[in-house]
Amino acid sequence: MRNFILIIRKYNFFILFLLLQGLCIYLLVQNTTYQKEKVISTSNEFVGKVYTGYSDVADYLKLGITNKALSEENARLRKADSASFYDNSFRVIRVNDSLFKQQYEYITARVINNSVSRINNYITLDKGSLQGIQPDMGVISSNGVVGVVKDVSPHFSTVVSLLHSGFKVSSVIKKNGYFGSTVWNGTSPRFANVLDIPIHAKISIGDTIVTSTYSGIFPRGIMIGKIHQIGTAGESFKEIKMLLSTDFQNISYVYVLRNIMKAERDTLEAKLEAIK
Repeated sequence: MRNFILIIRKYNFFILFLLLQGLCIYLLVQNTTYQKEKVISTSNEFVGKVYTGYSDVADYLKLGITNKALSEENARLRKADSASFYDNSFRVIRVNDSLFKQQYEYITARVINNSVSRINNYITLDKGSLQGIQPDMGVISSNGVVGVVKDVSPHFSTVVSLLHSGFKVSSVIKKNGYFGSTVWNGTSPRFANVLDIPIHAKISIGDTIVTSTYSGIFPRGIMIGKIHQIGTAGESFKEIKMLLSTDFQNISYVYVLRNIMKAERDTLEAKLEAIK
């Protein structure tokens, strides 16, 4: 209190000046219509800018929540996509008049660790076995293929990224159905190679490469990338360099795929392997 009084004594003339100045402005505004409207207009503009700034900051702080909500919504939409269903139309007896049976489920997960500069790159997700994730499940982003789940703990899982020397995914050229395999070239995180496309296949730069159904890990038609460069590898196959559709340096949320029918398919195909 004593310090407050000392401040008033020290700056009494300046404080008096501010009070008188404020009184003059008040009287001017109250008695002049034009000045009053001008002050109100300026005040409203200032308040509007303050509210806009506050809203922008609030929206920015909520981006994480918004992205998560959009990711979960996309997972529900992908679950309803026809590419996630097994064609069951050949059955004579149809349950609930449905022509399709659910084959893939989508589990949303957030990327909490990611590498792109190594020969063998991995991704860590914030979901694990408690959320139904298991090894060998496919992982995709909203833009395309990401990788395959390797190891799982109750709350986390690691993913072998497409940017891994041991990763290979069955691929097909969308426009004509020629199939091969996508492997990473080990250099840039933006490019990969497509192998085993026959020399006589008619392809062009810009053609789309998508997943096939051969592996059973990914549904058909998931985007992998687009042809960036075409060459020849020997006498039988083309050498294709592909621009990946997934930007591995900018992944926040992914979808882990559970093939409901994979165990059934693996059991059946294992019988064929036993015969060999």
